Amino acid sequence: MRAQLGDQLVVESPATGATRRDGEIVGLHHEDGTPPYDVRWSDTDEVTLVFPGPDTHIRHIEPRSGRAGEQAGGASGGMPPDRAPNPGDVGRRIAAERRRQGLARAETARRAKMAPEYLAYLEERPAEPGLASLIRLADALGTTVAALRGGGADLPSGQGHALLHPQLQDLGPDECRARLSTHGVGRVAVSTPDGPAVLPVNYEVVDDAIAFRTMPGSAPAAAVGADVAFEVDHVNEIMSQGWSVLAVGPARVVTDPDEVRRLTDRAHTEPWAGGEREMWVSIRPRSLTGRRISPADQ
Repeated sequence: MRAQLGDQLVVESPATGATRRDGEIVGLHHEDGTPPYDVRWSDTDEVTLVFPGPDTHIRHIEPRSGRAGEQAGGASGGMPPDRAPNPGDVGRRIAAERRRQGLARAETARRAKMAPEYLAYLEERPAEPGLASLIRLADALGTTVAALRGGGADLPSGQGHALLHPQLQDLGPDECRARLSTHGVGRVAVSTPDGPAVLPVNYEVVDDAIAFRTMPGSAPAAAVGADVAFEVDHVNEIMSQGWSVLAVGPARVVTDPDEVRRLTDRAHTEPWAGGEREMWVSIRPRSLTGRRISPADQ
């Protein structure tokens, strides 16, 4: 039996093969990865020294020769990895929240008291981490286990209680620019023949200009040649906090082929609305303001 940091130690029932207990290997005592191991158990979050028995196998953070694990004594394990109801969903939520906050993987792992290799495994492969690991990750990311599992993902925002002592603070231009660059969907306010409209668009920030793709004749295309407002925001339901940034400035069609090519190359995604949306619209903010709601003691 050999392991590396971040692998899972799984103890199974000898009668049924069902997992009785599992934990993350957080310490090795031999360079070749042989037992014993320091294991942080997912059910108690305690770290203990473990000498694996015959009912124990290793679930590696990287696949090895197509085997799900190794049983004590070197025999090949016959148990396939546990399958989550939606493989990879938890890892994608962890990675998305980490990137949204601008946290490096190593820093997130340090805060969650887990091996960076194990966090990489959770983010990149179908996995269902134990409850204790999810609790530590949720705490490190300032969210909840339910949110990482996808609970409430489709509920409307703003349904939680207000802070007991909230404060509303203005954001400076530099912080407004920084927050603008962390998001991928914003709302552009335009005047159309049918009246005012506020429309969500995928956008990029390039050289301090806000750019989005649309098609000629569409509602967002009404921004061209006019002063428009563009807004992004974020609401943290768990902490009852949030922020918003509002940019106001003239919008124009990008016609220079080199500029169009550069914007297309920099785009992080195709427009979610689909269709032939090849017309780039650029907004050069003349005014950039923002506000943040946070506890009064911060």
